[in-house]
Formats: sequence, structure tokens, C-alpha cells
Amino acid sequence: MSWTAFDIPDQTDRVAVVTGANGGLGFESARELARKGAHVVMAARNQAKADNARAAILAEIPDASLEIVPLDLGSLASVEAAAQAIRNGHLRVDVLINNAGIMAVPQGATADGFEIQFGTNHLGHFALTARLMPTLVAADAARVVTITSTARHFGRPVDPANPNLHGKYDPWRAYGQSKLANLYFAVELQRRLAQAGSTVLSLVAHPGLSDTDLQATSVQNTGGGSSQKFFHWLAGTTGMSPAQGALPGLRAATDPAASGGELYAPRFVNTGPPVRRPLLRRSTNRQAAATLWEVSQQQTGITFDVAALVRG
Repeated sequence: MSWTAFDIPDQTDRVAVVTGANGGLGFESARELARKGAHVVMAARNQAKADNARAAILAEIPDASLEIVPLDLGSLASVEAAAQAIRNGHLRVDVLINNAGIMAVPQGATADGFEIQFGTNHLGHFALTARLMPTLVAADAARVVTITSTARHFGRPVDPANPNLHGKYDPWRAYGQSKLANLYFAVELQRRLAQAGSTVLSLVAHPGLSDTDLQATSVQNTGGGSSQKFFHWLAGTTGMSPAQGALPGLRAATDPAASGGELYAPRFVNTGPPVRRPLLRRSTNRQAAATLWEVSQQQTGITFDVAALVRG
């Protein structure tokens, strides 16, 4: 039988942090985790939209336990402030879903000068996970789920000499690089956690083609490029609903049978129920993943020493 939101185990007394929880897949993930009893930290940049999302969940689930924390993944200062607020409010975090992202936008830079898609989609989540690791380690069996995309297949491993694609920017090239980075980060994090003997698990999920506001935002931000318009149309006509698209991430975050390092995705590549899918050989490129880790530390200035954080 297909895995659905009804299969999410009871989440009472668990703390879940979801980035981008004010819309799309993040909103659906927050709603279903709250429905099962989790206290959900809705980490989002647009506070008005986050307030509306929280109100929508409470209208459906009056006893939902929800908390909004401002988070702009394009600013390391914002990431640090958000992580500090979460650490101050919670001794442990049981689930972290690194979901928020932007897609195929014009060339731009984050507050810290990073290429905007690499900086937002990957470096922001790298920094957030590092800052929250003490609270994840404090949980009995925490999970970190990082959301990738089928766009990872046309992404290239980060070039240490030019991680921000200076002089080589293309909206889809940058998006593919960031989504491949999401995958490499999740796999490398799991390797380091296992090596350190931690009970924290790192998994990766991709939602397939889902009809969320990601495509619409991409069209608006590019002025309506032909490829962005095509994917917006495709998502609207053949894509899954946001509720369906959120299921791979939710399964990775909650299925008791899931293991670290696994990929959850729609059965039929971009559509279908969430299933465990094999990681292709390119996806387990140890050298590329290790290089990404080093580049991420250099770019963010954060020493993400998993073993030391597990011991500490």
C-alpha cells in the first residue's frame, strides 16, 4: 500500500523545525507534523505570510502547537539569530527539514555576497544545520532531511575555485548546482554522523514536480523566461499537489523504517507515492561531497566539526 500522511507516527512531545514553512511544501510539512502532535517551529523569511500560514493551520487544527521564527537563509546573521532563538527555546530538536529554496532566478547575491541560489539553497541550510547540531544531538534519534530536486541531475559539483559562478552564471546551472549540493550535503552529513557514532540521521528527499509557488515565483522574478514559464505551466497541468509533494520529505523525517543516507522520492521520478529510491553512483561521489563541505566551511566561516559536536 502507498505511504500517506496518515502513516506518520505520533509526534507528540517532538520538536520539528521546518524552513520555508509559510508556503508550499514547507507549509504542508508543518501542517501534517502539527496534526500528529509535534511542536513545529515555522522558520520563514516573510513574516506576514508566516502569520497567515499559522492561522490557516490553526483554523484546521485548533490545538496545533506552532511557533514562528524569522529566518532569511540568504543572510548568515539571520541564520545565526534564528538558530539562537531555537536553541534558547528548546533543549532538543527532533526533526529538521531543510526545505526552503529559490529556483532559476536572475543573477544576484545574498547579504554575504554568495551567488544567490547556492547561498540560499545550500549555504544557508549548511549554516543552520551546523548551528542547530547541539540540539539535534541532544534528541534521542533526531533526523535532518534536506530537500533536493531532479534538477540535481544537470547540476555540476561545486568548483572550489569559483563556487559562486562568477562570469559563468546561468539561472538553471546555478539551480542545478545548489540542488546537487543539497544532495551531497545530506549524504556527507550522514557519513560524518555515522563515523562519529551519532544516533542523528541525515536523509534526502525530492518532491518531484509539485504545483507550488516556487515556479510562479521563478516566473515573476525572471520576468517570465521561456523555460520558467514552461515549468510553471507543466507544474500547473501535470504536477502533484503540494500535499503530495511534501510526502517524500515527511516519510524521510518520520518513517521508523527509514535509515540514514537514504533518498525518498516519488515512485515515478516526478509523480507518485513516496518511496525509497537508490542513490546513483554520481550521488555518492565522496570526493565531490568532501570538497563541498570544505568549500561550505570556507564560504560561511563556520567550522562544522560533526565529531566534536557529537562528543560535546
